[in-house]
Amino acid sequence: MSTETASAAEQVAVPPSASWEEARSRVYAAGLAAALPAVGRPLADTDGHTLAEALATRTDLPAFPTSSVDGWAVRGDGPWRVVGRVLAGGSPAPLTEDGTTVEIATGAMVPEGVTAILRVEESSRTADGRVAGTPRPNPEWRNPGEEAYAGEKLLPAGTPVDPSVIGLAASCGHDTLRVRRPPRAALLVFGDELLTSGAPAAGRVRDALGPAVPAWLRRYGCQVRPADVVGPVADTLPAHVAALRAALATADLVCTTGGTMHGPVDHLHPTLEALGADYVVNTVAVRPGFPMLLARLVDPDGRVRFVAGLPGNPQSAIVALVSLVAPLLAGLQGRPMPVLPHATLAEAVPGRGDYTHLALVRLDRVAGTAHPVRHVGSAMLRGLAGADGFAVVRPGTTGEPGARVPVVPLPLVPGERSW
Repeated sequence: MSTETASAAEQVAVPPSASWEEARSRVYAAGLAAALPAVGRPLADTDGHTLAEALATRTDLPAFPTSSVDGWAVRGDGPWRVVGRVLAGGSPAPLTEDGTTVEIATGAMVPEGVTAILRVEESSRTADGRVAGTPRPNPEWRNPGEEAYAGEKLLPAGTPVDPSVIGLAASCGHDTLRVRRPPRAALLVFGDELLTSGAPAAGRVRDALGPAVPAWLRRYGCQVRPADVVGPVADTLPAHVAALRAALATADLVCTTGGTMHGPVDHLHPTLEALGADYVVNTVAVRPGFPMLLARLVDPDGRVRFVAGLPGNPQSAIVALVSLVAPLLAGLQGRPMPVLPHATLAEAVPGRGDYTHLALVRLDRVAGTAHPVRHVGSAMLRGLAGADGFAVVRPGTTGEPGARVPVVPLPLVPGERSW
């Protein structure tokens, strides 16, 4: 019998369920070990990438004394005789005589020898054309290195690149950055019972994950094209093997929905065996969503790709995304392991015995409280639509009102730094 037609019963033994915290750590380490290569990119092409090395300034910032106001750069006591003008972008001659001044524009280089800058709105002209007024006691210019000194590291490696980072890099004198590109992801939807349009009927349900999961992946910094979403894939082992092999040809990460158990039409495990994958995590002691998995494939050339098996129940699939996919993607991009914020439970949240309970909550960020939401069954999405994240209730505990618990936030916009 070929490996592509092997039955689930003939699969090799797989590791037992990991605890939720162990699973997060394990998949992050796997992603970091396979971090995408660092490449040089022009600044304009780096949005959505990740810094592969610390961002350091090439000069002092500012690089020279810079006027903070429009006015008069004066030397000595006034009134002052006007001897010139300094505009931004010029390199002025020194001011060598007391009692002289040059008109100066905001952002212009302050000439050597200047003792003060008089704001234009606080100045006047004498009958003979001299400038009069009283400069403010504090200097009206920015000194070299006021923002940063040459060589100072401003942002660490692993920082997501957004427009503010691009602007900072340009101000530091960089034309290119060493970055890691966004991971490429694909989605395979499993299940002959799924409809891709219209209302559920006659024993068939609407596929909610095919449209939603790519949007979640983009919010975690992935590139997902419409052509990268395939399904429903026929409930046969050959169809699963062919679809996964095709997706892995271009993707760094392939997510699948459904088929993570060992039912009569659950072909994911035999498919992974046929393709030579090994498990990073196979089931996680978390509710909802425990039959999640992450597998790894290594090509002969050393290229590493991952398969994230998401449960078929919609909310369980999102639990798998926040539990396994988010930390994996952080590692692949060379970003830090996400640190979970904490909130105070406003109401009781039940425990799940030996399992970690991820409970959907709405956050009051002003009060720092987490409020459980309704309609949170593993097959439901209504509660998720009104939630901000998942409160983490650890095994063997219950979430009592007033307890401080970690919260796994849901990303709100693509590439959001809070994860």
